[in-house]
Amino acid sequence: MSKQPKAQDRKDAFNKPAREVLLASTEVDLAGIESNSSPGYDGDKASGAADLAAIGEELSELQERFFAASRAGAPHTILLILQGMDTAGKGGIVRHVIGAVDPQGVSHHAFKAPTAQELKHDFLWRIEHELPEQGLIGVFDRSHYEDVLIHKVRGLSPAKEIERRYGAINDFESKLAREHTTIIKVMLHISNEEQRGRLAERLDRPDKYWKFNTGDIDEREVWDDYMEAYQTAIRRTHTRDAPWFVVPADKKWYARLAVASLLLEALKAIDPQWPPADFDVEDQKRRLARS
Repeated sequence: MSKQPKAQDRKDAFNKPAREVLLASTEVDLAGIESNSSPGYDGDKASGAADLAAIGEELSELQERFFAASRAGAPHTILLILQGMDTAGKGGIVRHVIGAVDPQGVSHHAFKAPTAQELKHDFLWRIEHELPEQGLIGVFDRSHYEDVLIHKVRGLSPAKEIERRYGAINDFESKLAREHTTIIKVMLHISNEEQRGRLAERLDRPDKYWKFNTGDIDEREVWDDYMEAYQTAIRRTHTRDAPWFVVPADKKWYARLAVASLLLEALKAIDPQWPPADFDVEDQKRRLARS
């Protein structure tokens, strides 16, 4: 059996940094991004699974260092925002990517329709209450972007209010960045046809019925409106402090590998260090030996 390479010796899965390959822009054209593609990656599903496992080992070590550094005062946090149409793979990424690290170092929240209490406040109020503490990787399965996406498509707020929210989001995320939060915003870009197939699978399998929501078909009827709303949201809120990444999501294995690579690159950029001992190590060794 061949010896597995050490994490630090592993060759990067992507032929260029995932951050460069998947970076959106203020002029992003979603129609021009092939949802069935695997940009920046030359392998297939099998190699993708192997690369994801190798990345998972690195993520685990870096996340532990990240958490440990915070106990010594390092101020950093990471916030991973996952957005996409239903069945785009948000849950799978949480299981297969975030699941590779210690759950004690993760703060995960899936935002549903706001409660009556939450509706009494500004749309960012409930978001602020779920932000990760220092040393944690925060994961938002849906987020404050629902309050511009659904509201724009379904007319739940007037255009003037939606316009205000784009600016409020930019100000909010800029503040987080100044407070040492690395924000990774991912739009999982799935095709209409692929979503139809995934929904059909849920209807064909009794063990998947619980995942099916009849409202998903209602949302399919305004698919083009959602694509336009996503494109507008990305264009209006893609900033240096909080850039968007568009991840083709028709291939689940690729989407998971891409998000794992983005997270790994963010942790490497922070470069967390093990905190030094705040006690005399040799003295404690002697005490232990005498005990």
